[in-house]
Amino acid sequence: MRGRDIVVLTGSGISAESGVATFRDKDGIWAQYDYREVATPEGFAANPDLVHSFYNDRRRKLPSVDPNAAHTALADLEAGLVARDGRLTLITQNVDDLHERAGSNNILHMHGELGKAACIHCGDISACAGDLSIDDDCSVCRQKGGMRPYVVWFGEMPRFMDEAMAAIACADLFVSIGTSGSVYPAAGFAGEARAAGVDTMELNLEPSENAHVFSDSRYGPATSVVPEWVRETLNEHD
Repeated sequence: MRGRDIVVLTGSGISAESGVATFRDKDGIWAQYDYREVATPEGFAANPDLVHSFYNDRRRKLPSVDPNAAHTALADLEAGLVARDGRLTLITQNVDDLHERAGSNNILHMHGELGKAACIHCGDISACAGDLSIDDDCSVCRQKGGMRPYVVWFGEMPRFMDEAMAAIACADLFVSIGTSGSVYPAAGFAGEARAAGVDTMELNLEPSENAHVFSDSRYGPATSVVPEWVRETLNEHD
C-alpha cells in the first residue's frame, strides 16, 4: 500500500514559521555569523566562550517558539500510520525540539539537539535546559571545561546515518520538507531513495537545489502544504 511506510526529512523551513531563524537564507544565521567561529571544533577550541554564547542565546529562545501546523500534522501522520499498522520515520536536520513538543516520537536528530550537552572528555550526553560555559564540569567524569552543545558542527559526521539509510531503503515514500537541498549528506537522501525504487516528494516554500530528483512536489508555506498532504495521505488509507 503506497505510503504505508513513510520517511520524512525536515529542514529549517518547517520551523521558520514558528519563528526559528534559518541558516542559509539571505538574512539567515550564517549571514550574521562566521560559521567557522561558532560551528566548528576548531572554533570551539579557539574561543569556547563565543561558541557557548552563540548556542546559549539560541537555547534561551526555544521556549518562546511553539510548534506550528506543519509539526502537528507530522505528529498526526505518525499516529495515523501506526494505527493503520504503518510507520513514519522522521529524520530532521533541525536541533530544536518542536517535533517532540508537537507529539512526534520516532525522530532521528541527525544534526544533534540544542537541549542536550556532550562531554568531550568522556562522551556522556545529558539534558541541558540552561546556559553552558567553560566552567561547567561533567556530571559523570567530573572534568571541567569539556561540556559542549550536543550539535553536529561543520566537519563532523551527522548522527543516525545508518538508521536513516535503512529506513529509506525499505520505505514506500520519501518526503523532504523545508530543506535547501544543498547540505549533504541529507541532500543525497532523495537520490538514494530513487535508486532503491522509493517514491519521492518535495514539500517546500520553493524548489530546492535538488528539486529535479523528486518525482512529485508541492510548493507553498509549510503550514499549508504539509497539513494538506497529511490529510490526503491518511484519507488514502481510510
